[in-house]
Amino acid sequence: MEVALFMLATALLVAVSWRSLGHQRSHGFYRFFAFEGILILVLLNAHAWFRDPLSPPQLVSWGLLLVSALLPVLGFRQLRVAGGPRTGSSRGPEYRFERTSELVTSGVYRYIRHPLYASLFYGTWGALLKEVSWLTGAVAGATSLLIYITARVEERENLARFGESYQNYRRRTKMFIPYIY
Repeated sequence: MEVALFMLATALLVAVSWRSLGHQRSHGFYRFFAFEGILILVLLNAHAWFRDPLSPPQLVSWGLLLVSALLPVLGFRQLRVAGGPRTGSSRGPEYRFERTSELVTSGVYRYIRHPLYASLFYGTWGALLKEVSWLTGAVAGATSLLIYITARVEERENLARFGESYQNYRRRTKMFIPYIY
């Protein structure tokens, strides 16, 4: 059953990410594999998802998953409100919400540069805490590395797009955890 779910979910991810997969130097290429890692973690720990729901690891897990669900809501909303649509060709690997004409530094972006990737980090570690093993720990570590690489590649793209204003934004705003990192 898990294999069938993995194959179905992977097919859906490929269908959504097909343009990014053709651009190995784009952030979307690495993001696809980060999503695959999260999918693997969820499937590996599905049997333990609701086991002992009030234990300390489960409570921390649910807290991380809640933050993971909240950050995309805030991030996507702010991109839509403050980003403004960029004109020109839409044939690249970016999604519509990524094609902003303005650098977004307000809302949740005032505190962290990558709320959407931070969400993936929190989701990864929330899924890991459902049941920690050497295998799930290795998958969470690899997924975290892929999320970090995704963010770094996107930073390179943002520097090319927004120049000095993005460099200044980087100096004053943390990547994933407000005021810390």
